[in-house]
Amino acid sequence: MIFNPAEENEYEAVRGLLVHRFEQWAWENGIDADPFVVETALDYRHLGTPDGRLGLWDQRHIEEFLLDWVPRTVTVLPDEEPADAPGTLRCLLRYLDAVHLADPRGASLPEVLEAVDAAAPRYAEAMADRSLWGLAKFWITAAAEQGVDVHDEQALQDFVGRAQGGEVPYDPEVLQTIVERHMRSSGPVRSEPQLPVALPGDDVLREQAGRSPVLRQLRGLAEWAGRDRRTLTGSGRLRLSDARELVERLDTGDDTDSVRSSGDLPRLNLLVEWAKTARLIRVAKGRLYAVAKAEPVLNDPLALWRRAFDAFRELPSPVSGGRGGRYGESVLYDVYDVVLPDVLATLYSLPYPMPWPGLRDSVHLAYRSSSLLEVFATDSIGFEQADDGLRTVLGVLEDLGAIECHQGMADPVFWDLAMSENDLERWAGTPTEDDDDLETPSGVLPGMPTGLAGLLDDALPDETLSGDALLSDAQLDDEATQRARKLKSELSSGPVELISLTDLGTDSVRRRLLAEGRDAPLIGELAQASPAGLLGVLADHYDPEAARAELAAWIAVHGGRSAALEQLVHAVRTMPFRTRAEAMLDVLVSSLDDGELLLRSLRSDSSLAPTALSLLARREILTPEDLTEPESLLMVAESLLQLCEATGADGVREVLRQQGREAEEALRAALASGHPDEEGLADLQALAERVPRERKAHVGLVQQRGHRKNGRRGGKRRR
Repeated sequence: MIFNPAEENEYEAVRGLLVHRFEQWAWENGIDADPFVVETALDYRHLGTPDGRLGLWDQRHIEEFLLDWVPRTVTVLPDEEPADAPGTLRCLLRYLDAVHLADPRGASLPEVLEAVDAAAPRYAEAMADRSLWGLAKFWITAAAEQGVDVHDEQALQDFVGRAQGGEVPYDPEVLQTIVERHMRSSGPVRSEPQLPVALPGDDVLREQAGRSPVLRQLRGLAEWAGRDRRTLTGSGRLRLSDARELVERLDTGDDTDSVRSSGDLPRLNLLVEWAKTARLIRVAKGRLYAVAKAEPVLNDPLALWRRAFDAFRELPSPVSGGRGGRYGESVLYDVYDVVLPDVLATLYSLPYPMPWPGLRDSVHLAYRSSSLLEVFATDSIGFEQADDGLRTVLGVLEDLGAIECHQGMADPVFWDLAMSENDLERWAGTPTEDDDDLETPSGVLPGMPTGLAGLLDDALPDETLSGDALLSDAQLDDEATQRARKLKSELSSGPVELISLTDLGTDSVRRRLLAEGRDAPLIGELAQASPAGLLGVLADHYDPEAARAELAAWIAVHGGRSAALEQLVHAVRTMPFRTRAEAMLDVLVSSLDDGELLLRSLRSDSSLAPTALSLLARREILTPEDLTEPESLLMVAESLLQLCEATGADGVREVLRQQGREAEEALRAALASGHPDEEGLADLQALAERVPRERKAHVGLVQQRGHRKNGRRGGKRRR
């Protein structure tokens, strides 16, 4: 389960449905749980994490939710008791597992319950720690403690005025801590979804790592340093004689003929800094020596490769030396820590190799959105230096074995992308006009009283002028058009350099994405998932080709085709949510060569007929004329049940009000259809009973407002 941040209406409808069904489940099982905590937990996963997967929980999510999100965002007024968030979270996790909504790539149910038990003793202390509160919570609590009715907007406005005038007592140190934390953290940014990737096993990756020239050099450097230690110069550099020896021993390619210091050997210096960052060698008391604890890593090519890859990303300045050489310094490194991860994420899971011109221009756009915009906007040399630096980085990554480059024609898909500035910006990871509605003003939280907005703004320092203001909109539009045309011409006129991640590079980028809490599917990782877990993930995150491969791998380890299909169909049959059941069946039949045959066979299944009929109609395999009368009634019921899930009860009521008698007849037909979803029909029945009463009340109010007295329209309108 996942929603784009812009899909607020869809998310809120599903959240409401989940909370409603959870409350019913908790009541049936004799469990006392707080639905507000459930809403808060779903909001945390939707708004407060990079991946937004509502059904995936592990230890870090549980700790962050209980010990950071709730203390920061949930206000407890002086006369209230804090909700039992750990207890309700336990119930929510059990519920997600019971209704097959838990993502199988997260921790197991016993593991997440154990994580809640481990975090629960610290929950009360975190809730009481005011330094952990958010700005809104701090001021609302301060107002309530001073007798202000926080539900009264005017009372809050008066409180804000007194606070701005210095008349309100508060702890300035706590407020300063809150403001500083707020400024340090801009909040999570929803990551772009990644396509599933296929990777060989560790044995193959280990063999590939053993062929890396950089690994041979790093291992050779550590062996040379040894445990006897090598003396360094007073400035901490290698002695020139030792440096010349290493250049030859490691075959770095540095020119040693005219150098006067080891600092003039850029590739060797890179290797030394790299080995230090990777904790293979270290300096102590003016000597260089190998780290003894690194010996097991040096003996395992895959472990060494992964450590070297991670260390390369951590280097403060991966290359040094004069500009112009292969390993020369570049202005790239002013934004290196931002650009390199974006470059790797751009290459990750691409179905086609990335052409150099496209990658280059996407990085240029990253520069334009950075603090270096003024430099790049006024000095073309800045871009030339940045291109040299990017080439340098790509060269090192190629020597490491993380990427591979070859000449060829760019795939035509990149020609079309070249004409869309927004697409290029997405390559670069920069905001676009389409993203405007995804942002929330600093310090302002959804549902926060508007009276506090001014007070929160006062607590925050002024923002600096965005670099985008340095150029006029007309200039930017004209430049964007010129760049797009030039790029398309460059991509289509002949062979260009094509860049892609190797298996080793893909593996390590994926490991980093997972460490950052992002979604990075791997074909084959669902082999042991439950049938419902498998189909749910395929429906939410897999493209058709990857879904077919993942399903084939799952079938192979679950008793063969016949037994596996029986389990998968049963998972769809027992899914209590209509829209999800259809998505699961859709991905199943789409991933089978004879999927349509399976779908047709389910037309007569007493439990799955509504879902199968809905899919057959969506795929235009069946027309309304092909349906029997009972099937038509099932289709009506299925449509209303899915509408209720997608829009919530309010959405269905609005449809019923707008369409009048025709919609009411459809509702009655649905209730008489014999649809197997008894819980959903009960919800529709409740709607059917409420709508006429609501309509009568609405009509009565209209008549009251419009009655005539002495020929005049009388009465006041109530709002």
